[in-house]
Amino acid sequence: MGHKVKFGLTIIVGVMALLLAFIFKRPDWAQILVTIVGGFVALGMLWEMVQTIREGQYGIDLLAIIAIVSTLAVGEYWASLMVLLMLTGGDSLEDYAANRASSELQALLENSPQVAHRQNKTGLENIKVDAVNIGDHLVVKPNELVPVDGHVLAGFGDFDESSLTGESQPVSKEIGDRLLSGSVNGAQSVTMIATHTAEDSQYQALVKLVQTAKAKPAHFVRMADRYAVPFTAISLIIAGIAWFVSKDPVRFAEVLVVASPCPLILAAPISLVAGMSRASKNGIVIKSGDVVEKMATAKAIAFDKTGTLTQGKLTVEKVYPVGDLSAEALSLLAASVEQHSNHILARSLVAYVQDQKLEAVQDIQEVVAQGVQANVNGQVVRVGKAKFADVPEIVALPAQTAVYVSIDGEFMGYLTFTDQLRPETKSTLERLRQQGLEHLVMLTGDNKAIAKTIGQSLDLDEIHGDCLPEDKINLIQETAEMYQPIMMVGDGVNDAPSLATADVGIAMGAHGATAASESADVVILKDDLTRVANAVQISQETMQIAKRDVLTGIVVLVILMLIATTGVIPALLGAILQEAVDTMTILLALKARSGLKAIE
Repeated sequence: MGHKVKFGLTIIVGVMALLLAFIFKRPDWAQILVTIVGGFVALGMLWEMVQTIREGQYGIDLLAIIAIVSTLAVGEYWASLMVLLMLTGGDSLEDYAANRASSELQALLENSPQVAHRQNKTGLENIKVDAVNIGDHLVVKPNELVPVDGHVLAGFGDFDESSLTGESQPVSKEIGDRLLSGSVNGAQSVTMIATHTAEDSQYQALVKLVQTAKAKPAHFVRMADRYAVPFTAISLIIAGIAWFVSKDPVRFAEVLVVASPCPLILAAPISLVAGMSRASKNGIVIKSGDVVEKMATAKAIAFDKTGTLTQGKLTVEKVYPVGDLSAEALSLLAASVEQHSNHILARSLVAYVQDQKLEAVQDIQEVVAQGVQANVNGQVVRVGKAKFADVPEIVALPAQTAVYVSIDGEFMGYLTFTDQLRPETKSTLERLRQQGLEHLVMLTGDNKAIAKTIGQSLDLDEIHGDCLPEDKINLIQETAEMYQPIMMVGDGVNDAPSLATADVGIAMGAHGATAASESADVVILKDDLTRVANAVQISQETMQIAKRDVLTGIVVLVILMLIATTGVIPALLGAILQEAVDTMTILLALKARSGLKAIE
């Protein structure tokens, strides 16, 4: 039976009791009605409490059961009815607050793409999203959701990706650009080719994360439940002393009516769900409440390099001519030969020379994994690896990525490439230090020289290069206990094992690295490292609010219990006061939706 139904039935019983007592002048019947209902509720709560204990958790239900039974035993059935209203009403309010707090997460589920328009020989065919196959040509009409991940095949337009990345501005897409499922098309129809099925697309991956987030319990909830053990003992001791001193069993009931804080203890998960909701609005999906607690207390964080600390795009760093060619001429010649290649370094070369006029080339031959050969002005030019470009063995090769150039077999020089740091990397590391992260580490598969070159300008405590996936796992597991919990940030499939090994795995999910996202506890939906620090800030503030709420509520209730020992708070008034305290603390827990300060 749901909390709302229980609350509704309790109200009906209350109205009937009022009618019996004051309209039909039968208070004895009212007392019998409330006693029967109260007895059934107490038995139901006792059964739920036994089940909870069997699951290894502790609850506060014992106090509520004793409060109901004791008030009924001393004839304070109106107070007993108020306790019932308090419990069922508080649970209903908690449900409402939790639903309200998770509305942003739930929106992902409600707005999931359902239909796709597949192009065939006879026209457009409406199919379910689950029926889309890789390679299908799909038409996305104006204002429709992109059904699956793919690329633009024809047309262009602006797409709203705010539900996926948190980016408020529309993103322009042209032929060849990637489309994410769940983004909303603008005013132009676009034809796309599906590169993923619905199950493997970005939006559906997020839906899985949301479902996981809703299903996993939070460690802090269990910790909050443990407060119930000493609190129950303290409450029973205070109530017992009040009974012993006053010689009046009613005093025992009056104290326990004030002391039944079931909704109060449940304010902790509301704070956590509210914090997760806040994270979702900032383009961060957190899978479970216990991840929030771990992030809030983390002492170390490890980063992959490529695509995480850096932009993941190699750019020309410097040109080293050896022969008679100038640096400008050497780079222009290399770009001319590479202009028709799809290799990442070829694109970087062409981008480097920008608007300069490329040389006309003939007889282009691309050797996979080696380089490109072409005829330029009657000369055979080779651009690629050292051996392919006829580099003499006596030449000292640079440790970083480079392409070498030769003309008619004569070595003419080389160009080095580097992966540029993200513009927000340094400021993000500074924020993490300020947030209490004491140990910052880089773990990368790149060679140690490149790792050191990139890392030396950053505030890092350790730099590890030449790391295989198992090396990253070992380094994470060997982290000193004083620096635990440890977080790991990565974006590639090779990072998935280390993300799963860390106490908190954070995936930079903007590039759609499904394996990394599924292995991680947190997914950053926007390609922005700043959001890692934002996630830590949200987690720390959420835990501050949750703990403060629980402890403040308990202190207030203990004070009310001490006052109740004097007999100045009748059982009925005590029930009303307790309800007010519970309501206040649940509403305060929603503060985690906005946090303590604005996100930087």
